[in-house]
Amino acid sequence: MPFPFSFRLPEEVKNFLRAALREDVGNGDITSGLTIPEDHVSTAVIICKEDGVIVAGLPFAKEIFNLIDPEARFRRNARDGELVKKGDVIARVKGLTLSLLASERVALNILQRLSGIATLTRRFAEQLEGTNAKVTDTRKTTPNMRYMEKYAVRVGGGVNHRFGLYDGILIKDNHVKAAGGVAKAVKLARKAMHLHKIEVEVEDIKEFEEALDAGADVIMLDNMPPEEAAKAVKLNEEKSRALGRTRAIVEASGNITLENVRRMGETGVDLISSGALTHSYKAVDLSLEIE
Repeated sequence: MPFPFSFRLPEEVKNFLRAALREDVGNGDITSGLTIPEDHVSTAVIICKEDGVIVAGLPFAKEIFNLIDPEARFRRNARDGELVKKGDVIARVKGLTLSLLASERVALNILQRLSGIATLTRRFAEQLEGTNAKVTDTRKTTPNMRYMEKYAVRVGGGVNHRFGLYDGILIKDNHVKAAGGVAKAVKLARKAMHLHKIEVEVEDIKEFEEALDAGADVIMLDNMPPEEAAKAVKLNEEKSRALGRTRAIVEASGNITLENVRRMGETGVDLISSGALTHSYKAVDLSLEIE
């Protein structure tokens, strides 16, 4: 579903975009300054050069053009979340030619990468159609681009996992080892943070049952094959009915690919997390051309 075009960008994202422009433009675009009059005005189009692309990142691209030239007029021809094909114009921008060319590479870099993430996420989501599972991202993101990359996952039809270490409790294998076991780690977290949901990573059915008995809200199955995941889902349902409590949310993670995600979804898990969404996507081919 297409995303709304207008929303307020966090200041840290604006600062990142400013830094990206400084990295590329520095003290000025030497070539353009030597060949183009300062008052020259142009309209440029951003064109998709391949089929099957989910657009993502237009609000960020608009911000980039307006950081260089606040008077530049950015008009979208597509919306974030929309499927476009080769040859489609996804946006037009009018302004000083020097400003358009100074903004070009950073704007395209952002759009190409975010659209690549959204496109890959959509393919994962399509594989899970008809199951109850949703595909979710991880913290395996590009430093300082997490807000934008997780936005692209949502645009593509996925859901976001915790944003950082500060906004969710996820007890992983190293925490379990340091705490002295799954149950002990869950109980320590519950005692200190009773208002937060507690997620714990487990490696086998024995640890899964231990996490259930300790009252974990979300249990991540780390690299479990689909057959074991199906057993965990069944055990979760049986225990929740027997104890008369809300069942735990079950998340599958580890070595999830487009080829096996459907099979994992059919086990009955609720979430399937994949770092591939933000670290193994292919940037899509876009170009900016002066009309």
